[in-house]
Amino acid sequence: MQSSLKKSLYLGLAALSFAGVAAVSTTASAKSYATAGAYSTLKTDATKRNVEATGTNALYTKPGTVKGAKVVASKATMAKLASSKKSADYFRAYGVKTTNRGSVYYRVVTMDGKYRGYVYGGKSDTAFAGGIKSANTTTAATTPARTTGYYLKDASKNTIWTAPKNTQYKASKVSLYGVAKDTKFTVDQAATKTREGSLYYHVTATNGSNVSGWVYAGKGYDSTITDNTKQDLGGLSLTASDAVATSDNSVKVVYRANGAQVGTATWITTATTTKAGQTVGDAANGAKGTDNQNAAGVNLTNFVNNNLPTGYTPATTTATYTGTYGNTVYVDVVAAATSKIQLKADTVTNTVDSKDVTLTSPLTPGTKLSASDLSVTLSAAAIKALSGEKSTQIGETNLKAIAAGFDTNAIEGAKTYYTADGSAYHYQFTFEPDTFATDNRTANYGDTLTGSFTAQLVEGAATKTASDSSWIA
Repeated sequence: MQSSLKKSLYLGLAALSFAGVAAVSTTASAKSYATAGAYSTLKTDATKRNVEATGTNALYTKPGTVKGAKVVASKATMAKLASSKKSADYFRAYGVKTTNRGSVYYRVVTMDGKYRGYVYGGKSDTAFAGGIKSANTTTAATTPARTTGYYLKDASKNTIWTAPKNTQYKASKVSLYGVAKDTKFTVDQAATKTREGSLYYHVTATNGSNVSGWVYAGKGYDSTITDNTKQDLGGLSLTASDAVATSDNSVKVVYRANGAQVGTATWITTATTTKAGQTVGDAANGAKGTDNQNAAGVNLTNFVNNNLPTGYTPATTTATYTGTYGNTVYVDVVAAATSKIQLKADTVTNTVDSKDVTLTSPLTPGTKLSASDLSVTLSAAAIKALSGEKSTQIGETNLKAIAAGFDTNAIEGAKTYYTADGSAYHYQFTFEPDTFATDNRTANYGDTLTGSFTAQLVEGAATKTASDSSWIA
C-alpha cells in the first residue's frame, strides 16, 4: 500500500510539472505588448522643442510597442527627413507618453504638418534621445552695416514672417494692414536657415505701426556696392518699390462675378509724365518706365490676368484691357474649378529580358497610382489648363494641352518591389497621351480626369523620389 501511495505521488508531481511547463510555454509564445501611461503636454518654451529625426526609429500613431501602433513614417523615411536640406522636415515636440517598460515616446509633428505621430525618445522625458534630437533651425548671423532705410520690395513674393518659414511650427505671414509702399524698416537681427543656408533679416516698421518680423534678405547688404539698385536684398530694397497710387499714374481694377464685386487690384505705372484722363497704353510687356508698364514691367492686360481673385477665371479669356489714368476698369469673372488627375497603370508588363518575374505584390492592370509610386511632374502650362469655369466642359483642345504637359519618355518609378528571394525591381511608367482626350472627352472643370500609363518592370531598386504634386487625385 505504501508503494502504491509513492507511485501515485510521483505520477501526480510529474503531471503537475508537465502542466507547469505547458503553461510557461503558452505564456512565452503569446506576443507581449507594452502599455502607455497618460499623455502629458510639454510645457517648456515651444521654440526650445524643435527637434530633428535621427533616422534610428520610425514614427507611429501611438507609442511603437503598444498594441495597435501603426507606422506613420518608416525608419527609412525618418532617415530621409534626418538628412533633409529642407526646414519643413524639422519636427516640433509637443507631448509625451511613457510606457510601463520605461520607454519615452514623444508626440511630434513636422514643421509643414505632413507627418505627425509618436517617436521613441529614450528613457527620460526631460531630454530628447533615441529617434529625435534637439535642433537649431536657425543660426545667428551678423547684422548688416546699414540697418535703416529699407523698404519691402514685393510682399507678394517675399513678405514678413513671424519666423523664417518652417523654422518654427506654424510660422505665419505678418499682416501688413496699414503699411504703405513707402514705409521704411529697420534691421535689428540677422539669421540663416540652418538647413537651406538662406539669409533673413528681422525688420521693424518705422511708421509707428509696430509691424515687425523676418524677411528673406538675399545675399544681404553689401557696403562695397555704391549703387543701391544693385544690392541683392531678396524681399528688401533701399528704394521705394512702387510709386504711391494717384489719379495721374494708376488704374483701379474691379473684378465682378454676376454683378457683385469679388476683388480689386491697382495697376501703377513707373512713368513720370502721365496725367489723369490719359489713355493707358496696351502694348506688350517691354521696358520699364514707359506709360504702359508698371514697376514689374507688366502691362495692364497681363496685370489684370495675373491678379485674378482666388477661385475665379476671366469670363472672356481673350480680352484686352485698356483704360485711362485715374479711372476704373471692370473685369467680369466667373467661378472657377480645378480638376485633378487620377493616374492608373493601364498596362502592366512583369517580364524582364524575356523572363517572367514573380513579385510578392506586383502591380496589376487598372491599379491606381499615387504620388509615392512614381516621380512624375506636370508642366506649369498644363496645371493652369486644369482650371476653368466651373461645370463647363474642358474640351479636346485643353485636354490635349494638359496631356502635352506630361513627359512622354519613360518615367522612373519611386517604389521598390521584391521577389520571394529578395531581388529588387521597380517599374518604369510611360504616359499614354493618345488616350487622354478620349478617356476624358466629356469631363467638366472640377471633375477628376484619368491619366493612363504603361508599366514596364525593370531590374534594380527605385532611386527616384516620389512626386509631391497637388494635381494628383
